[in-house]
Amino acid sequence: MAEKMWGSEPFWGLGSDWDPDWVLTPKQQELRDLLIELCEQEMRTNAKESDDTLLFPRKNLELLGRHGFLALTVPEEYGGLGQDHVAYAMTCETIARYGCASTAMCYVMHCGAVNAIMLRPTEALIEKFIRPLNSGKIGTLSYSDPETGSHFWYPISSGAQKSNGGYKVRKKASWTTSGGFADFYVIQTTSPDFSGYDDLSVFVVDGDQVEANPGKWDALGLRGNQSGALEVPDVEIPGDQIVGPEGDGAASNDESVDPWFLIGSSSVWNGLAMGAIDIAKRQTTRKKHVDVGLRVADYPTIQDYVGEAVMDTNACRMFTYSVAQAMDNATDHNTRRLSPGEFARANYLHWSWQIKFEAAKNTAHVVDKMLHACGGSGYKRDMEMERYLRDAKAGWVMGPTNEVLRQFVGKAVLLGFDSLDYWNQTYNRRAVENELKKLDAQGKKELAEQLLAEVEKESTVGAA
Repeated sequence: MAEKMWGSEPFWGLGSDWDPDWVLTPKQQELRDLLIELCEQEMRTNAKESDDTLLFPRKNLELLGRHGFLALTVPEEYGGLGQDHVAYAMTCETIARYGCASTAMCYVMHCGAVNAIMLRPTEALIEKFIRPLNSGKIGTLSYSDPETGSHFWYPISSGAQKSNGGYKVRKKASWTTSGGFADFYVIQTTSPDFSGYDDLSVFVVDGDQVEANPGKWDALGLRGNQSGALEVPDVEIPGDQIVGPEGDGAASNDESVDPWFLIGSSSVWNGLAMGAIDIAKRQTTRKKHVDVGLRVADYPTIQDYVGEAVMDTNACRMFTYSVAQAMDNATDHNTRRLSPGEFARANYLHWSWQIKFEAAKNTAHVVDKMLHACGGSGYKRDMEMERYLRDAKAGWVMGPTNEVLRQFVGKAVLLGFDSLDYWNQTYNRRAVENELKKLDAQGKKELAEQLLAEVEKESTVGAA
């Protein structure tokens, strides 16, 4: 196996023996080696600047664009590299591990926007938003809502209506990575003829039509990704900037947005964990305690820390790659074009929940232990460990949060997928009947009268 290099020197972290190269094609290994080279030459240095000054990592993203990575999963006929889900997982992991986590998360959201468009590509969308990607055009997703937090599939503060042959759309988002810096935004709103919160539509809005205040972004970690509030204030967009048919938003979310986001973000957390292990190896093999003649790496406790961290992280990496492989198999390596109503990636959505939960949980644990392994020196900013620790902490709380995901999985296992009730359309019959038992006859009568009054009021409004 070829030696991993860092510039002209052998890499100071874990060697190639600890990377699952068998899941990558020769082309994908070449792309990874190129990414490591770009990280060594420029991206890792830029990461410090972004962290220190809250600087959006445009330089890194434009560098990725010049080498084709902004169109990684776009078919070659449209100017892309024509790569698949495994290549995407590798790319996100590599950028986070060797380069810049803020860049990696901006890249994940960019690819999420690109792949949402490519799920329902049209000539107009391809010409305006896809072909220019290699020139550095940056997109992002804006799916959150200030009223529902990480329940981003429930966009209360949004809407769309038909207007002048196109659409007038409004959107308020609580968290939008690259907000105020992206060239285009893929947004989800309620549909023009809204019939309920599973009736959603997807639009592409140009960057100059959104309002953001990135100067207010000042976070614990991922300080360059500018994930702040955003508003689309009733803007007019052409009719050809809807993605898919009206009402396709829920299907688009399950088939494209969630799968690509969860594979990408999981890979970022895996990359951060590996990057922290790399730094710990460098520090502990170089730092010597002269009084006892031992390096820090010679202590069994440190070896235990690192050994467990490598095994846990590689388990998360392989889990992520295996789900990416499943999606590759279901989509003929990202070449299958799906019509509305057809699903492939969505069949593995509950596996995507699991990889995100495990990767986010693992990276928080690993960066903490690697800081312990490095001792007091790990607190110093010049070692970079503290930045990896702060960046990794975002994994748990980034939506869907780990609290949401573990309840999704547990509830689906115990009660079935129908019990998840994304759109809040069913009630808990067991709970209601139990509460009714607590009422006496008068209490039940009063409740019945209240309910009948509400039914009459709603019937009157509906008739009007």
